[in-house]
Amino acid sequence: MKKIVFFDIDGTLLDHDKKLPAAVKDAVLTLQKNGIYTAIATGRGPFMISYLLKELNIKSYVTFNGQYVVSGNEVLYKNPFKSEDLKKLAVESKKYNHSLVYMNENTLKANTEFDQRIADAMKSLEMPHPELDPNFYEDNDIYQTLLFAEESESEYLEDFEGKHTFIRWHEEALDVVPKGGSKAEGIKKMIEALGFKMENVYAFGDGLNDIEMLKTVGTGVAMGNAHEVVKTYADFVTTDVDDDGIVNGLRAVGLLSDSFEIIKN
Repeated sequence: MKKIVFFDIDGTLLDHDKKLPAAVKDAVLTLQKNGIYTAIATGRGPFMISYLLKELNIKSYVTFNGQYVVSGNEVLYKNPFKSEDLKKLAVESKKYNHSLVYMNENTLKANTEFDQRIADAMKSLEMPHPELDPNFYEDNDIYQTLLFAEESESEYLEDFEGKHTFIRWHEEALDVVPKGGSKAEGIKKMIEALGFKMENVYAFGDGLNDIEMLKTVGTGVAMGNAHEVVKTYADFVTTDVDDDGIVNGLRAVGLLSDSFEIIKN
């Protein structure tokens, strides 16, 4: 019976200081030694997680909230925007002075030279303000767009809900993906290709973009630091990421023995 575990990154694998706890690394490597497949499911792009994949010996990942899925050296699924849809979003968001960042599998570009909201949100990911290239979407496949606006300023986005899905991840920023896109859809593509059954799929997450994933997999685990609404969709709620949340969650669902020793940094 093959089992696979998908891990979100921020607030799940990485602690509140964006560090990978030693116990988390040891737990993931132990799963692998025990024949349990491990994968990433994140809103980040592939170019943002290469260091983590290497450190955790993970070769399969769902990125851009399900829009770009890779296992080994093979791209299993990609779901880019239609450029005309992004052009309409760019025109409308400009009316409200809301900046955009376009992302493909290799890089990201902003449609403005500098926006403090972009700088603040990207800083929370420990990333710099992207370089300017307002026409980047015209010549590249774009899998996710970031839109920078507070919730009270974004009512006009309801007009785009037929084309896009919007997921807030920062008080000043939203992920934008093609309509219907989610980590859950990306996971479905991967497990179908790799021959897993959904009842043998586990997932750990903490953010609003993890809801569909936790609902869909056989066993969904919400971190103790997860958004309260996220917890309502999980089968289990573990402890905070800074309180051995991954290890305790893996123990709770029977993937790690109670005797597993927690290694501290």
